[in-house]
Amino acid sequence: MSTPQLRPELVNGHSSAAKSHIQLHGMQEGVTGLIRTSLDAKEFAYCPYSKFRVGAAVLARDGKVFTGCNVENACYNLGICAERNAISKAVSEGYRDFKAIAIASDMTDQFISPCGGCRQFMREFGASLDVYMSKPDGSYEETTVDALLPRSFGPEDLQMKKE
Repeated sequence: MSTPQLRPELVNGHSSAAKSHIQLHGMQEGVTGLIRTSLDAKEFAYCPYSKFRVGAAVLARDGKVFTGCNVENACYNLGICAERNAISKAVSEGYRDFKAIAIASDMTDQFISPCGGCRQFMREFGASLDVYMSKPDGSYEETTVDALLPRSFGPEDLQMKKE
């Protein structure tokens, strides 16, 4: 098993080239940059069991981008998905408000889709979060957490009246 080499542009959790591109606030340019960043993050995936690499890049409201990749474990259920990794990294640095997340994998015949656990995890931070599911060529399908997880349970449900 070889250890991936750290690429300077990805050290500190983000692709500086893509980040500055995203901060231009041009919607199409921002989406393209966010997807490119998620594709870069995929390179760091630790997936010796499934060989299924996934990268994610979450965009905070202030323009900062946080990346994540899947990290597997020999005790399968202890692995963490790329989406949860990226969001957890952002939360650990004080961020709670996100605009979008891009997800990338090596699948060429269909767009990568977040698992059920990741859908619920993303829902914690907003049903209206934009989700860009991509392919290695950079093409993508846009949706929202609400569309991926209709009639979901979220933080506001804990505030509802109970008997």
